[in-house]
Amino acid sequence: MESIKGKQILLTGATGGIGAHTAKLLAAGGARLFLTGRNADTLKSLAAELNLPASQWMCAELSDEVQVATLKQQYFSVFSGIDILINTAGVGIIRPVEQLSAADLLQSLQSNLVAPFLLVKSFLPAMKEVKKGLIINIPGVLGKVPMAGAAAYCASKYGLVGMMQSIREEIKRTEIRVTNIFLGGVDSSFWDTIDLRVQRDKMIQAEEAARAIWFLCQQPASGVVSEMVLQPFNHQAI
Repeated sequence: MESIKGKQILLTGATGGIGAHTAKLLAAGGARLFLTGRNADTLKSLAAELNLPASQWMCAELSDEVQVATLKQQYFSVFSGIDILINTAGVGIIRPVEQLSAADLLQSLQSNLVAPFLLVKSFLPAMKEVKKGLIINIPGVLGKVPMAGAAAYCASKYGLVGMMQSIREEIKRTEIRVTNIFLGGVDSSFWDTIDLRVQRDKMIQAEEAARAIWFLCQQPASGVVSEMVLQPFNHQAI
């Protein structure tokens, strides 16, 4: 296992439950973190808890090309390179297709597919320069197995999987690794606005999902974990 101590890591979605717990684990392991998220107050509070200076966090909308360019500029004004890019950001719109609007579909694609594209496009070149790095995305199990009411969400997550598989082919002669983690139901704020009867007490805890990401950041230099599946006992879709 590789140590994360001293690793330069960009963590997106840091204001979500999984992202915040991941940030705390990585900071405890000695990683050098740069955090981004959509909620400025939550991000500021998390950065203060982790003793991160203002230069190492930034509130950003990652589907906005201009904001991602600003994020890249701010990141590289602090760090000389990027060892790990972890994308935990995204949105979940779950409702029957006749209740979906075109705006719902576009929002899903913008947040869950376009944003990761812009991130990889911006930060992959720095990894290519040293021919080394790790990119972790979270398609979730709905990036592998469809679910009724998840047409927009599945479209975005299936697209993310396909995009990263294609990018993996482009960089296969380097030591840049791509890992997808397929999480099942996680008890997080994801479900707060979704009108479904779910048993959140039987879901994966956000802390355990974060621990899986923390583990993936320590992959051995001689190999790669291309995929990890973590799902609740009572709802194993894969």
